[in-house]
Amino acid sequence: MTQLLIVHRDPEIGRDLVQLVKDYTGYESVLTRTESETLVWLRRQPNLRPRILLTQLQTPGLDGFILGALLGEMFSGLQTLFLPAYPASAQRIEVAGSKVFPEPIDGERLISTIERSVRMFSDAPDLFHVLDILQMCCLSKRSGAVQMVSGSNVGTAYLRDGQIVHAETATECGDGALFEMVSWGEIEFAYDRSVHAGVEPIKKAWNALLIDALEEERRRALPAWRQQQTA
Repeated sequence: MTQLLIVHRDPEIGRDLVQLVKDYTGYESVLTRTESETLVWLRRQPNLRPRILLTQLQTPGLDGFILGALLGEMFSGLQTLFLPAYPASAQRIEVAGSKVFPEPIDGERLISTIERSVRMFSDAPDLFHVLDILQMCCLSKRSGAVQMVSGSNVGTAYLRDGQIVHAETATECGDGALFEMVSWGEIEFAYDRSVHAGVEPIKKAWNALLIDALEEERRRALPAWRQQQTA
């Protein structure tokens, strides 16, 4: 049974990924190169229900965010894993259980994540940590808006050329909204490159901003008397 749909522009790397998955999990994969090729192939295979999408984040003819959203609507419970173009050394924050695999790809972590994803319930939501999504967007120099949902909580982070310039939740704006969203942990998200912030109150570099958000989350987790000492 085909469990994975792998979308990669480089056929050699794509074939290596297909073989890696087969050798270490036994799962079959389908390899395509672009968004349009993927959709055409799926229309010809109406009975196929892949469990995992492993896709490049962005190459000519492919936006992984758009493809992930499209396929997520087609296949309930589809889990998405991203292959961004930036190197692992560029990451500033390590996220436990990350579903993002920069170069060089950590094969052991990839296989572990695939196994964990296949074992999920068939209609499990496709969850990412807030930090995973924001770091990936910033390092990929994205512009637009990322809406994040956690239960009844909804927030939006606005980006311009890889910098977080604004954030909003139901009760907060600016830095405070971003800090609140980071505290949600795992979320579902939607990306829209056409939406931009009307104002840009956040001036701090994205990596410093996310580190501040982590520190604030740790501070809020302390007992009240400790919070006063660290304020």
